[in-house]
This record gives sequence, structure tokens and C-alpha cells, in this order.
Amino acid sequence: MSSPYDDLDRPPLSEQALRGALVRPGELWREVRVVGETGSTNADLAAAAERGAGEGAVLVAESQTAGRGRLHRDWTSPPRAGLTFSILLRPDDVPTTRWGWLPLLAGVSVARAVARFGEVEARLKWPNDVLVGPDRRKAAGLLAQVAGGAVVVGIGLNVTTRADELPEGATSLAASGASGTDRDPLLRAILRAVAEDYRRWRDAGGDAERSGLAATYDGLSDTLGREVVVTLPAGEPIRGVAGAIADDGRLVVTGEGGKARAVAAGDVTHVRSA
Repeated sequence: MSSPYDDLDRPPLSEQALRGALVRPGELWREVRVVGETGSTNADLAAAAERGAGEGAVLVAESQTAGRGRLHRDWTSPPRAGLTFSILLRPDDVPTTRWGWLPLLAGVSVARAVARFGEVEARLKWPNDVLVGPDRRKAAGLLAQVAGGAVVVGIGLNVTTRADELPEGATSLAASGASGTDRDPLLRAILRAVAEDYRRWRDAGGDAERSGLAATYDGLSDTLGREVVVTLPAGEPIRGVAGAIADDGRLVVTGEGGKARAVAAGDVTHVRSA
């Protein structure tokens, strides 16, 4: 049997084609740039936001030299093997207390697009991982930051990355048997899904329940209903059942004695299935 990596081709993305497909009057995406290499797409768009860049900018890099994940971890990927990009959003009419849903919203969009385009199971691990395949390994990570009154969301997705190129415990769409691994239409599908989910969420004033985002997230979550251990950036780990996502995007964990605690950040370990 031939390997999915035999004669693997990694063509470059076309900025012109992506702009033609995504930048339309009245639509969310107003600028799409593709660069061969940069330190970090999030850092670049955050700097642009500080200079007053408008909503709807997308920056894609074929290679990142200083990509960062959550908790300052590195995010590395061979050139053209994945999708590494950031988006700039300015939900000015949504209370900032609800902005914590934006990385979760982006995760929902990525999972929906991956499942539809690649015909592979996609699930979400709070707060920022997209898991794919029957073994539910991490294929994508997301990182959001506030800069210049905007929210910049960075997304890194392993697409054709080979097993020997992946970090331990990670996977790619190709390694998980996805039927589609063409990065150009996949990126278009993700960005269209983000625009659709973002519009509904914003039209509802950032209310995740009213927009339907909360229900969609619950249906895709691999964390809710599980016993988890949350290792916080500082302090003792929290152990309990991940019961819900709060209005501001925090994970509500119920421990011994029924005491519930909402956490905004931390490493989540799944202890057992729901």
C-alpha cells in the first residue's frame, strides 16, 4: 500500500487567488496577505492593530520562525506543510467581558471546516486545541490576544505534516486520513466558517447562548463532561468535572463537595471519558 506521503507536493498559497475568493464588498475579510516567512503572524497583526489597522485583516505565513502557542510554547511546522495564519477582529459593539469566546468561536469554525472539507472527525479541547481522527490527537492550536482595541486570533493547523515532522502526541490531517489536504480551499473554508460564526455571535451582542455558539461548542467539545485536571499558570492544580463554559468563555470545573470554579487559562488533562 502506498503512503499518503509518497511524492508529497507542497505548493505555495496564492495571495491573489485567496483575495479574489474572500475579499468582497460587505464581507468580513478586507485584506489577505501571504508572506513566505515571518517571525509570528500574531505579532505582526498585533503591531498592525496598535497602528489602527481595521477589522478583517488576514495574514498567512508559509513559515514562522518565532511562532508561539499558549503559555509561550513554540509552534513549529515545516514550510507549506500546514496553515499558519492570524486574523484581526474588532467587535466594538460587543462587551469586552464576552471577548473570551472569540478563540472558542475560531476553534468551532476550524473544527467545522476540517470535518466538512477533510471528512475527518474533529473535536475541541478547551481552551484552544482542535483534535482530529479516531484517536483525537491535536492537529491545530489557537492563540488570541488583545492589541490596539482589537482581538488577534492566531491559528496553526497541521495539514500534510509527516509523522516524523510532528511533535509527540500531535497529528496532521494527512496523518489522520483526511480526504482533503489542499491548503488553498481548506483555508477558504475555514475563513468563511469564521466569518459566518462571527457574524451570528456579533449580531447577538456576543451572547454565546442566543447566537447558538454555545450549543455548537458543547456538541463539538471533547472536554465537557469529563473529569479533568487543570494545571494553572500559578497555583495548585484543579481537579473535577468540566461542566460548562461560562458567559465569558471560562471553563467551569466542579470539584469535591460540588464547589465550582471558573478558570480562564491552564493546561487541561482529560482523566476519563464522560
